[in-house]
Amino acid sequence: MDARFLGIDDLVEVPSVAVVVDVMRAFTVAAWAFGQGAEKIVLAESLDEALALKARHPEWVALKDGPPAPGFDAVNSPGLLRSVDVNGRTVVQKTTAGTVGALAVKESSLVLCASFVVAEATAQLLRTRGSDSVTFVVTGEDGQADEDLACAQYIARRATEAGTDADEFLRRAAESRAAVELAEGVRQGVHPDDVALCLEVDRFPFAMVATLEGSLMVLRPRAMPS
Repeated sequence: MDARFLGIDDLVEVPSVAVVVDVMRAFTVAAWAFGQGAEKIVLAESLDEALALKARHPEWVALKDGPPAPGFDAVNSPGLLRSVDVNGRTVVQKTTAGTVGALAVKESSLVLCASFVVAEATAQLLRTRGSDSVTFVVTGEDGQADEDLACAQYIARRATEAGTDADEFLRRAAESRAAVELAEGVRQGVHPDDVALCLEVDRFPFAMVATLEGSLMVLRPRAMPS
C-alpha cells in the first residue's frame, strides 16, 4: 500500500481513499459519541452552520472546540462527553482541524475519520478494501501534529503488518504538543482524562466512514469483525 501523509493545505488533488486523523480530540470524541449510542455525526463547515443545524433540529447535540458557548450542548472533549446523553441522537460537530480535514476530502470515494481508539478497525477496513494508495490527512498544526502523524503511521503500518506494536507511536503522541497542552490546561473545554482517553488503542470495534448525504458530510460507524 502506497501511503502518503499530508497536511490539509498540502492536498492538491482529490485522493481516492483518505484517512483523516485527529487524535486530540475530534475523532476520539466522535468515536466516543458512537460508543455512547449516537446515530450519526454531521460535520459542520462553520460554527454558524452548526448553530443553524441545531436551530432546525433542536433534538440534535451540537458540540465545538474550546469553552462552552450559547447554543452548543457540549465541547470537544471525550472526558466531558461521557456525561452527555447522545444515545440515538444526531451530533453536530465543528472543530478547528478534524472536521476541516474531513470536509477537504469530501469528494473522495472513501473517507475514513480516525484516531487511536479506532485504529485497528480502520486498518482492517483498509485491508478489506485492498487499496493501493491511501492518503492520510494529518490535521493538527498545519500537518505537523506528531500525535496525528504517529497515529496515521501506525494505522498505515497495521494495514499491511497486523502485528505492529503501538508503543512507540503512543509514546510520540503522549509527548506531543497537544498532549502537553491538554495535560497542563492550556486549552479550554478539557477533562483531566482527555489525554488518556485519546491514547486508548482500539477502544472501539468500528471504523468511521464519512459520506456526503445531500449537502451534508455525515459520519457513521462501520462495525468490523473481531
